[in-house]
Amino acid sequence: MSETTNRQVSSAIIYGIEDHPPFKEAFFAALQHLLAIFVAIITPPLIIAGALNLDLETTGFLVSMALFASGVSTFIQCRRVGSIGTGLLCIQGTSFSFIGPIISTGLAGGLPLIFGVCMAGSVVEMLISRILKYAKKVITPLVSGIVVTLIGMSLVKVGITACGGGVIAKENGTFGSFENLGLALLVLVLIIFFNRSNNKYLRMSSIVIGLVVGYVVAYFMGMIDFSSVQSYSGVNIPVPFKYGLAFSWSSFIAVGLIYMITAIEAYGDITANSMISGEPVEGEKFIKRASGGILADGFNSFLAGAFNSFPNSVFAQNNGMIQLTGVASRYVGYYIAAFLVILGLFPAVGLVFSLMPEPVLGGATLLMFGTVAAAGIRIIASQNINRKATLVIALSFSLGLSVEFIPEILNSCSDTIKNIFSSGITTGGLTAIVSNVLIHVKE
Repeated sequence: MSETTNRQVSSAIIYGIEDHPPFKEAFFAALQHLLAIFVAIITPPLIIAGALNLDLETTGFLVSMALFASGVSTFIQCRRVGSIGTGLLCIQGTSFSFIGPIISTGLAGGLPLIFGVCMAGSVVEMLISRILKYAKKVITPLVSGIVVTLIGMSLVKVGITACGGGVIAKENGTFGSFENLGLALLVLVLIIFFNRSNNKYLRMSSIVIGLVVGYVVAYFMGMIDFSSVQSYSGVNIPVPFKYGLAFSWSSFIAVGLIYMITAIEAYGDITANSMISGEPVEGEKFIKRASGGILADGFNSFLAGAFNSFPNSVFAQNNGMIQLTGVASRYVGYYIAAFLVILGLFPAVGLVFSLMPEPVLGGATLLMFGTVAAAGIRIIASQNINRKATLVIALSFSLGLSVEFIPEILNSCSDTIKNIFSSGITTGGLTAIVSNVLIHVKE
């Protein structure tokens, strides 16, 4: 970044990363960040719990632990503990990228296998943080774009299943009913409507508004039963390894691949955060910061697994919030971390959201997952699409989507092969990495 650009960015920042904003300003800046991330943090555990048909108490606990783990992870990123963390206003939350492999893993071995594999896989990202410059040569933007697109495309199936009413609706014969689809459509339309608003606060709150309105409408339709909850009181005490641990190599490979891609995505998000905050985006100081941030990404995911939550990653949306508020102080991150931990400790928060009907969640996630796919397409489009790139894209999408659409193609393979390659994300991602290295085209 040139000195002129650096000065322009710095002039737009009211409080730099080492400044201490007054309590009132720090508090309200933190609230805006919380508004931008809250739904994104609780949605993955709700989707995973719905797909695995978990009971209400377990779902509520997973939501609480997602908030708790995100709070601890955010503090580590902002504080920078030793060599772990960025020392920027860098927010972490539950990652959408892992939902597909986690659901597949959960169907094979339940929560113990999910947490065991996610903790083991986090080592992959921690290792990449130590060899960052070499990893970037293999996991190129083209590869990242292909994998992110496949993640979005694969998750659309999860989103539309929720819109129809989810697993329970399939079992009781109400899947795809007018009530379910109408409710999902209402949420989807509301989010799009408010997202188009010129008012930045309405735009930032569009998903929250859509979910709240959908929740209220679902209540009056008789789709929410508060009497099923025994108690909203008490405190959720984090219990490490509450559900136990298990391990499977096939699941590890699928999850480890996503950790590889997440590391490169985190590098991009940290670069953007540094630039927006008026900090350098090259040189020894930046490399140290980026490596520490990716190391924290892996370490925090390990920590999240220990506390019965899912992998964490850097949230890109908060970079936009820094631009809007002009507050880049990492000390604001301490407030955000405290909010998240407090919300995670009270079971009422998790229980209220665990009662959310699948169609309400589906209406929001369908759009979110489509946005993930669109982000991947943008990454691909930003590259030079020559003959080699075209071949890599074509091969990766062909193989990845083939096993996603027709998983029966692997019926004659061993269970290990089926477990590894039944995920379109894994098959397409590994194909992208290998073909990008091996395919050579003479123009």
